[in-house]
Amino acid sequence: MSHEPSLWDRKVAANPDHSRWYIQRFREMAANGVDLLGEARTIDAMAARGSRILDAGCGPGRHGGWLAAQGHTVVGVDGDAVLIEAAQEDYPDATWLVSNLADLDLPARGVTDPFDLILCAGNVVTFLAASTRSIVLQRFAAHLAEGGRAVIGFGTDRGYAVAAFESDLAKAGLEVQGRFATWEMHPFVGGDFLVAVVGRAS
Repeated sequence: MSHEPSLWDRKVAANPDHSRWYIQRFREMAANGVDLLGEARTIDAMAARGSRILDAGCGPGRHGGWLAAQGHTVVGVDGDAVLIEAAQEDYPDATWLVSNLADLDLPARGVTDPFDLILCAGNVVTFLAASTRSIVLQRFAAHLAEGGRAVIGFGTDRGYAVAAFESDLAKAGLEVQGRFATWEMHPFVGGDFLVAVVGRAS
């Protein structure tokens, strides 16, 4: 199915080297000792040992790769084949797949078991085309196990208002179970960053 290009797609179309620059930037930050794993540690703390975790919009794989190293079964998905290639190179213990999140259908790719947790970090939802946001959340809902949760973090000043996000969640049959201002789970009181823990609506 054809969807409106995402902001990331438009960046890559304007600069074909953008993805490789992004990969190198984060490799250099990691080599310099920058802590890049706060999001992954939060997910690990929420997960039983050996959980099934989907890294949605995984980029070059640092979160999913670390979670796989902790013993979880990790599948990472991103629409950018260059980023997926880097993830496969750097973190071979996870499964990495190229897919537009709006077309996410992992059972059709042979990944038949649902996920205990979905991680969607790095402002991924604000890079989505506005016309695909609710579709992507519906695809998340379809891939959650019974009692599973998705954890979605994004800047609220990046063109996706909290009210619009929560309306899209409701369309997807999801509801917010917790709102936080940081990946360290400080309370959300209306600042410029939201980490939402969501599950299927009761």
